[in-house]
Amino acid sequence: MTLLIRNVRILGGEKEFSGLSDVFVNGDTISAIGSFPGKKADIVLDGQGSYLAPGFIDVGSASDHYLTLFEGREQEDFLLQGVTTLMGGMCGASLAPLAYGTLESVQKWGDTSRVNVNWHTVGEFLASLEAHPLAVNFGTLAGHATIRRALIGEDLRDLTKNEMNVFARMLEEAMTEGAFGLSTGLSYVHAREASPLELSFLADVVARFGGVYATHLRDEGKGIAASVNETIRIAEDRRVKTLISHFMPLRGAEEEYRAALRMIEALPDSVPFRFDAHPFPDSLLPIYTFLPEWAQNGGVKVLLANIKDDWLVSKIRRDMPALDAEHFIVMDAPKNEMFAGKNLREVAAIYGLDDPRDALLKLMVATNLKCSVLYRNIDESLASDALTSARSIVASNAPSWGRRGTRQASRRFRPRRITSTFTTFLGLAAAGLMPLDAAVRKITSAPAAMFGLKGRGLIKEGAIADLACFRTDGAKDEPAEVLFTVVNGFVAESDGVFKGSFPGKILRRTV
Repeated sequence: MTLLIRNVRILGGEKEFSGLSDVFVNGDTISAIGSFPGKKADIVLDGQGSYLAPGFIDVGSASDHYLTLFEGREQEDFLLQGVTTLMGGMCGASLAPLAYGTLESVQKWGDTSRVNVNWHTVGEFLASLEAHPLAVNFGTLAGHATIRRALIGEDLRDLTKNEMNVFARMLEEAMTEGAFGLSTGLSYVHAREASPLELSFLADVVARFGGVYATHLRDEGKGIAASVNETIRIAEDRRVKTLISHFMPLRGAEEEYRAALRMIEALPDSVPFRFDAHPFPDSLLPIYTFLPEWAQNGGVKVLLANIKDDWLVSKIRRDMPALDAEHFIVMDAPKNEMFAGKNLREVAAIYGLDDPRDALLKLMVATNLKCSVLYRNIDESLASDALTSARSIVASNAPSWGRRGTRQASRRFRPRRITSTFTTFLGLAAAGLMPLDAAVRKITSAPAAMFGLKGRGLIKEGAIADLACFRTDGAKDEPAEVLFTVVNGFVAESDGVFKGSFPGKILRRTV
C-alpha cells in the first residue's frame, strides 16, 4: 500500500525542511520527501499546511497496568493525540515475566480477574500480544516488584545472595526475549526494602544488555534530592542508561526539587540520564498510598483487614495526612464506576460524612483498594522548569480506556491526563514554553534514542512511517489538534475517527 501526505511542515526531521513538503510512504517506510505534484498513491492526505512530526512515543504508558491493552486494543485515547508507540512495564510492575502466572504487581491499578493469563515469560507475553494486534506499537520493561514478589512473596526484606542470583537470571532471560530494561517502583511498599546494593547489582545486568534502568524514586517529597543522588550513583557506577519516571515537583518540597533538578542538569552530556514529566498539576496514585506509611505493609488482603478493624482504623485515621478533598478525584474504580470523576467531597456526601478522612476510608473499603486517584499536589511553575529541561522527555503515566464508541470505554472518566497529555504539551510549547521543534524532539527522537527504537522517532527517507499530523494556534490553554495518525504506514486515525485497523507492532530490544 502507498500513502502520499501533501502540504505539510515537517518537524523532527533528520534535517531541517523549509516550507511545505510532501511525504511518500511505501508499505511501512518513508520512501521519499520533497515536492510531488503529479505523484499518485493508494491514499492521499492533505495536511493543509499543518505540522507533520514523527509519531509520539509515550515512555510511561499505563495501559498495561490498567489492563486496557486487552480490552481496548485500539488505544484510541493515544491515537487521537498522535501517539504511535507505548512503553510499558514502568514503576516496578510489568505483565511479564510471571513465575506463577499471576498479576499481583498490577492489582492496585486494574481488575486482574478480567485477564486470561496464558504466559509466563516475556517472550510468551509478547507473542500473546502479537496474536491480538494493537493499533499502536508496544514494548515493555521487566518490573522489579513483579519479579521480587515472585521470589519472596509479601515479605519485606533484603534478598539473599541466592535470590539475587535467581533474580539476575530471570532478568537476563527477560532482556534476551525483548524487554527493554528494568523498572523499579521504590516508593511502593514491595520495593521500599530494596537496597542500593540490590539495585546496583540488577542495573549492572541491564547495562550489559544495553537496556534502560527506569525508576520511580524512593521519595518524591522532602527526600527527593537524596533519592536522585542514589539514582545518579547507580547510573554512573554501572554506566547504565537511566530514566526517572514522573519526576514532578510536589508542593511543600519545592526547594528539595530544585536541588535535585540541579544535580541532574549538572551531569556531563556523556551520561545518558533523563527523566519524564507531564504538563498537569495532578499526580495519578493508587488509593492505598494515602494510608499512613506504617499501615501500607502487607498485601491487599492484609490492608483491607486493617481498614476494616475498628480498633486499628482509629489509629490509621489519626495518622492520615491532611487532604484537599476538592482536588482528590477518583479516576478509576473497577466494578465501582459510580465513583469515577467524583471528588472526595462528593464521595463524602454520598455516605453522609463530614470528614474527608472518613470518606476516604469508606472509599477504600468499597473499592477493595482497587482505585486510582488524581490528586492535585504539583507546583505548576516548577513543572514548567522540568518540561523545558534538556534532560526531560514527556510521558502520560496514564492508560487509554480503549475505543470511545464502545460501552465499556464510553462510561469511563476521561481526564485530560488520558486524553491530551501530548497535545497539551505541544499547545504549551506553541504558546511560548519552548520552540515547537524542540518540544517535538522530546516526544519523538529523544525517547527513541534512549530505548534504541531503530527507524523510529525521526522523519527521514528509510525511516518507519509512524507519523502525527497536527496544528496549533498558539493559544495558551488550547491543546494542539491532531488531524491524523499513521502507524507503520497505515492511517490508524483521521479527523478524530478510528479507522478500524490494528497496524501496531510488538517491539523488542535489539543489540
